[in-house]
Amino acid sequence: MSKIDQANKIIDLVRVKSNGALLFCSLGKDSLALLDLIYPKFDRVVCVFMYFVKDLEHINRYINWVKVKYPMIEFIQLPHWNLTYILRSGMYCVPNPKVKLLKLADIDNAMRLKFGINYVFYGMKKADSLNRRLMLNTYENGENKGKVYPLSDWTNKDVLAYMKMKKLPEPVRYSKKASGGIGFNIECFLWMRENSPSDLQKILKAFPMSGKLLFDYDNKR
Repeated sequence: MSKIDQANKIIDLVRVKSNGALLFCSLGKDSLALLDLIYPKFDRVVCVFMYFVKDLEHINRYINWVKVKYPMIEFIQLPHWNLTYILRSGMYCVPNPKVKLLKLADIDNAMRLKFGINYVFYGMKKADSLNRRLMLNTYENGENKGKVYPLSDWTNKDVLAYMKMKKLPEPVRYSKKASGGIGFNIECFLWMRENSPSDLQKILKAFPMSGKLLFDYDNKR
């Protein structure tokens, strides 16, 4: 059985039980490939995108592309749950001890209740890290309590091959790291300084102290 057939089998098992699907869509290669797989299967697909700073231009380009490519999806944007830790601790801003700390599970549960959909798809893979391998190895048929992982046995090479086959645009890579997504990390800031300075300024305006990442980098060179 091919990796695509295996993923479709997991998706089809869920489709028998639900006509709707929630997808945590980071706009990275894994979630975009997974969206392409589940979109034709379900009557309703809700994509949940979590941002650190909303309306970054280079992110909005991918959001707009997704909405055109998959016109029947519902696309919702929420603050990333990691922001609660940043805001409460004051890592890059004035600390706010009143902020309630959240986890991914809290967002997961809230989205299920909001949309009345019990199955949530994630693009996580065993190849991502040892911790994910250990976690996903315990899930039978790529599913656990409504959390579904059709790409669990895929590798980065498998995902890129699928995207090439389906002519899907490869998303921005801020670094060579497998998990180098947007966030408060030097790779992301360096990429924006070079390729999207207006987005960098939006982040620095919202979180002025995050500029220390670039300051420290520049002064260590």
